[in-house]
Amino acid sequence: MVSPIVKLTGLTRSFEQGGVRIDVLRGIDLAIRPGEIVALVGPSGSGKSTLLQAVGLLEGGFGGSIEIAGTDATRLGSDGRTTLRRDHLGFVYQFHHLLPDFNARENVVLPQLVAGKSRAEADERASELLDALGLGARKEHRPSQLSGGEQQRVAVARALANRPELVLADEPTGNLDEKTSDKVLEQFLHLVREEGSAAIVATHNERLAARMDRIFRLHEGKLE
Repeated sequence: MVSPIVKLTGLTRSFEQGGVRIDVLRGIDLAIRPGEIVALVGPSGSGKSTLLQAVGLLEGGFGGSIEIAGTDATRLGSDGRTTLRRDHLGFVYQFHHLLPDFNARENVVLPQLVAGKSRAEADERASELLDALGLGARKEHRPSQLSGGEQQRVAVARALANRPELVLADEPTGNLDEKTSDKVLEQFLHLVREEGSAAIVATHNERLAARMDRIFRLHEGKLE
């Protein structure tokens, strides 16, 4: 049996606000298989982003265990979590967060250089991904010269640049109009499947969620 790329066991997260304890995540159990694309749905404030931050090893304060590629991340120090994140995970956010002083190709090249790839290899991979996303003629354009949909497609290419086993997408088309959103999501899902990556996509859009392999709903801190 294939081991899950991510496994959450008894995951909890609480905050103190005005002297009141708020339980955002209340014992989450979840396993995602390699190559599986799942939707995480729920209204704003339901904890979708908090759950993705846990899986992405982006902050502490969580109870329970988080296993990524068979490694219990809760037992690692900061350097170990950074390495695990770099080697296995890719991220797409609602806002593209592209570096404004670099063109599209360079934005996809940079994370590869950080991971130790040669410039030639990184350039080839960036061109391959941008071509696949229909941005072949826009590679040398900076983010300010791109449309919202184009910016988000560059962000998708950047997330996949280092061939992550798991992509975490937090409302990846939330800033786009419906037509552009559909097109970008279709390209995102196609490319993720083609790459063989797994993905967790947080969205409040039930119609988009229906296009994925499984749907999990966050309700009162628990998954349904």
